Amino acid sequence: VSGTNPSVCVCVCVCVCVCVCVSLSLLQDWHDVWLFRFFLNVLGYTTIIIPGYFLITYLKRINYLQTGRGIFYPVIKACVFGSETKTGLLDDVSLAPRNDADSGSSARQAFKLVFCAAGLQVSYLTWGVLQERVMTRSYGASTPEEEGEHFKDSQFLVFMNRILALTVSGLWCVLFKQPRHGAPMYKYSFASLSNVLSSWCQYEALKYISFPTQVLAKASKVIPVMLMGKIVSHKSYEYWEYLTAALISLGVSMFLLTSTADKHPSTVTTFSGVVILGGYIVFDSFTSNWQDNLFKHKMSSVQMMFGVNLFSCLFTVGSLLEQGAFFDSLAFMTRHSEFAFHAVLLSVCSACGQLFIFYTIAQFGAAVFTIIMTLRQAIAILLSCFLYGHAVTMVGGFGMAVVFLSLFLRVYARSRMKAGRKVPQPQVQKV
Repeated sequence: VSGTNPSVCVCVCVCVCVCVCVSLSLLQDWHDVWLFRFFLNVLGYTTIIIPGYFLITYLKRINYLQTGRGIFYPVIKACVFGSETKTGLLDDVSLAPRNDADSGSSARQAFKLVFCAAGLQVSYLTWGVLQERVMTRSYGASTPEEEGEHFKDSQFLVFMNRILALTVSGLWCVLFKQPRHGAPMYKYSFASLSNVLSSWCQYEALKYISFPTQVLAKASKVIPVMLMGKIVSHKSYEYWEYLTAALISLGVSMFLLTSTADKHPSTVTTFSGVVILGGYIVFDSFTSNWQDNLFKHKMSSVQMMFGVNLFSCLFTVGSLLEQGAFFDSLAFMTRHSEFAFHAVLLSVCSACGQLFIFYTIAQFGAAVFTIIMTLRQAIAILLSCFLYGHAVTMVGGFGMAVVFLSLFLRVYARSRMKAGRKVPQPQVQKV
């Protein structure tokens, strides 16, 4: 401006530059806060959920099911209204049903059991090791002294897992006969949203707590489930359920209170990890309960896998694009080929693991599957301690043993209780 002192202009320019730099710095600092990233992700999901909600409400209000016509009518009907009513829980027809009376030779069954156990162990042990590697270690460091570059976007890893699982389940549905689908597709979005959030919490928690702590916390989620069932649903539990829940609490407490704090010394950071794990348990519990409700429609487990992963891909890719994180993550993959290999292998293990879950439960039942997965959790902790140097005290190791023995006791007691219910049969018929 004419007549203005040049020094004033310089001062104004300097102030503006400083303000811009400070704002960018604060924004970057806020982006490093997990709670801020969480709300950013949720905000991205709402940009998809809210328009979808108004569209579904509008279609139902105008009674589109009776009045609709045109080329998109079958698609809209399947997404909003579905084709059938609830018909009760059905077995997964895409897999061979379990038949105890005619299960083939013992050698064949033993081979199937070894195959299922090996598949589950390899898939999820590899998945656990890679999960910790990706979230806690750097990439690009040629020497131990170099810091390298850390990958920070947990949501991109969730997207990678879901896009491959969607592809695998879609191919499975095409290649193998499935029951006629009846549930409205939009109902998968509820389980999908909670599943995405629980997976994000699972990855994000590794920035603040150790992998063994995360595994033990996931193993002990039976405690809040029981508390919620008692308070909300007024459920009653057997004495052995209270006993094993108390033992699990004792074992987890022994492990946490005696763990060394060399890598996570900050109490604030530890508290953040506990809060994130709490979010994982809450979202995961909602996912399982909502899926149980969806199974009242006529569908297979693989159809459930396809529907949930379809919406998961939609939510995550939309949020990533809105934040500009999608192309940043792809750029990170191009800079670090090792990360690209880890991310793809992580997704392959996750998708294959889900298929092994369905096959194992169909062939041997939930009890055998639970035993295999409990063993997997114990081995995963030992493997993590060996590979990544987590220190576990003697008392902490005893606490882990108490947790897993309690889980085995729950499986044993539940199987005995179910067997006891099947034994009583009427000996004589009244005429």
